[in-house]
Amino acid sequence: MTVAPDEVRRRPVGVFDSGVGGLTVLHELLVRLPHEDYLYLADSARLPYGSRAPEQVQAFALEVAEELLARRIKLLVVACNTATAAALPVLRERLMQTTLGVEVLGVVQPAAVQAVAATRRGKVGVLGTPATVATGAYAAAIASVDPFVEVVSVACGELALRIEEATIDERLVDEVRGHCAPLREAGVDTVILGCTHYPLVRPIIQRMLGPETTIVTSGAPLARQVEHVLGTRGLDQPARGEGSYSFVCTGDPRAFRAQGTRFLQLPLGEVEPVRLGAAVAA
Repeated sequence: MTVAPDEVRRRPVGVFDSGVGGLTVLHELLVRLPHEDYLYLADSARLPYGSRAPEQVQAFALEVAEELLARRIKLLVVACNTATAAALPVLRERLMQTTLGVEVLGVVQPAAVQAVAATRRGKVGVLGTPATVATGAYAAAIASVDPFVEVVSVACGELALRIEEATIDERLVDEVRGHCAPLREAGVDTVILGCTHYPLVRPIIQRMLGPETTIVTSGAPLARQVEHVLGTRGLDQPARGEGSYSFVCTGDPRAFRAQGTRFLQLPLGEVEPVRLGAAVAA
């Protein structure tokens, strides 16, 4: 195994999402790889990605990647289901053109692999944003692991925005119940939460699906994949204590910080504002 120079190994892992949802993925990274440094970029000026065309999401994701490359990351984690589904191939092509050859990991494949391993009857459900479901990314990823697994996908409208409102009320419960109903009717035994916001309402989803249904989130399996890639490429941080984590945001840093603590379950500290090429694009 080749070991990268210490200067490269000490670079941060870049993580990005359109907002605060990806902080649930960052949380898993901080728990599994606490010695690494992380730089999280929230493209909140242009959220939600989930209702945008794939071509637009690709353009946004490439702009984010360029910003993180300029800040000298050693690995890019796309902590957004919509961006993973729409932009992972173009991101990998661009970042492999760099001198270091920066790897790009997304949230779809790790969750798909875990769901296939977990299902008992070969029926997997997916709850996701309309854009993620429209790409068929999860169905394709599951088929690549086991083509005989049946996939039932449900587009959850603006559920992510409801979760950001931070109000757990009967309206939210009714909305989750409605999205879960087709999965119960289809008899799925495993459900992927195909949006990084959804783990925050996991107890509600579990109640609606029943205790025998296995719920899969992408954070933990993706963190294991990050650990593997860093180790095999000799990019893992030299052993020491806790690493650092920092944040940049294209939208209102104060709003991001106020919401973010609930998603990260750790203090955020300062949030640096940043403007990308088309940060206020409609």
